[in-house]
Amino acid sequence: MPWIEANGASLRYELSGSGKETLVLLHEAGGCLESYEDALPGLEREFRVLRYDQRGFGFSEKVRELTFEGVVADLVGLLDALKITAPVHVAGCAMGSDFSAGFAARHPGRVAKLAVASPLAGSNVGRGAQSVERAALVEREGIRAAMKASHDRSYPQHFRALEPERFRRYQARWVCNTPASFTASARMMSAVDLTPDYARIQAPTIVIGGKHDVPRPPEMAERVAKTIKGAKYVLADTGHFMNLETPQLFLDTVVPFFKGM
Repeated sequence: MPWIEANGASLRYELSGSGKETLVLLHEAGGCLESYEDALPGLEREFRVLRYDQRGFGFSEKVRELTFEGVVADLVGLLDALKITAPVHVAGCAMGSDFSAGFAARHPGRVAKLAVASPLAGSNVGRGAQSVERAALVEREGIRAAMKASHDRSYPQHFRALEPERFRRYQARWVCNTPASFTASARMMSAVDLTPDYARIQAPTIVIGGKHDVPRPPEMAERVAKTIKGAKYVLADTGHFMNLETPQLFLDTVVPFFKGM
C-alpha cells in the first residue's frame, strides 16, 4: 500500500475497486484502513474505494498535536493529490463519522452522499472527561493499559463471540497505536462541537444508530439525524464500530443508499 504527501503529512492509503463512483471510508479512533477489510470486497464490486490511515494512526505520519480542522484538511489534500475532483461518497463510523460530517459541512461540492454511523451529537465539551482520563493513562503506562476498559465499552461481548478472530485482529492492531498520537486525538475530540457542522451539510445523508452502542447510544444518532436537513435515520443491530463488528450489515445498509436503490 502506497504513501502520499497530503496537507503536510505522509498518509498511507489504498485505492481499489472498479466502480464509476468513488467511496471514501474514514476509520474510527485507534483504527486504520484495515478497519474496513471485511466489508471491502463487497464495496469494491460497486465503487472505487479510497481508504487511508488518518494522520496519527496506522502507518501514516505520527504527531503530538492534532486539530479537527487539520484532519479534515488532510482528506482534502489526499483527494487533491490523487486528482479526485468529482464529488465522492463518504462513509465513517464512530470518530470517522465526525470527520466525515466535518468534511461534508466544509466542502459540500465535493460530497455526493454521506453515511455516518455512531456520530457525535453536537458538542463533546463536558462529555470528554473519560477520554481525557484515558489519554492520561496511555501517556503514563502505554496503550495496552487502556485497552480492556476501552473495548469493554465499545466492542460488545456477543459480537466478539460471533467472530473471535475478527476481534483478535482488531485488538492486535489497536494496541500498536503510538501513545503520543492516541492522546493527541483524545484531547482534540474532547473539545469538538459539531452542532454548526450538521446544519451546513447539504448532501443526502443516512445516519445510523447502533442498538448496542454504549459510548454513543442510538438516541444520540437519532438527534444528529434531526439536525441534518432531509437525513434518513436507521436503527441497526450493531455496536459502536459497525464496520468492524457487523461488516455485512454495514454493506447492506450503506450500499443501497449510495446506489440509490
